[in-house]
Amino acid sequence: MTEKDVFDLHKKEVYRTCYFMLQHGADAEDVCQEVFISVFRHDWRQVEYLKTWILRVAVNQCLNHLKKHSRDRAKRLRWQQGHTQASEKTVEAILADKESAMECAQLLERLPDKMRVVVSLRYLNEYSLSEISDIVGIPLGTVKSRLNKSLHMMRRMVEKHSVDSRQGGSTYGQGRTNLFSVFRR
Repeated sequence: MTEKDVFDLHKKEVYRTCYFMLQHGADAEDVCQEVFISVFRHDWRQVEYLKTWILRVAVNQCLNHLKKHSRDRAKRLRWQQGHTQASEKTVEAILADKESAMECAQLLERLPDKMRVVVSLRYLNEYSLSEISDIVGIPLGTVKSRLNKSLHMMRRMVEKHSVDSRQGGSTYGQGRTNLFSVFRR
């Protein structure tokens, strides 16, 4: 297997993981490129579980990127929120889908990095719990615990915003079905 074969085989999963962790396409592309540079600088042919190892490298690169750019991320989220509120679509179904996706992204953005990694890998990339354990390098019980805590935190965020919207504050979550249906299977 050549480096091009490895890249072609894993590029979509690496990019998707980076995108859902970073919530920005250009950053995801940059980090994805860094992942493959790192992989090819090491002796990747000797790695037994190549896909798992590559995704672990991707997660670590994303976490490093998030640490370096945490202020930029907060500014970008505020910009995205203002931008989506300003744009209106004529097709109501498309708008509702985009709003739900944005709300899910906002919820993920507010989670601590360690929890966001696990939620992204589980519900957005559809990895099994044992695969997540291998990718992130943590015990299976820790994966389960982080998923559980993340879902509880997200539920509290949605409930808080629902209360705020009833009091005339945020419109977050108004008139929508349970956001967590996205994260349940």
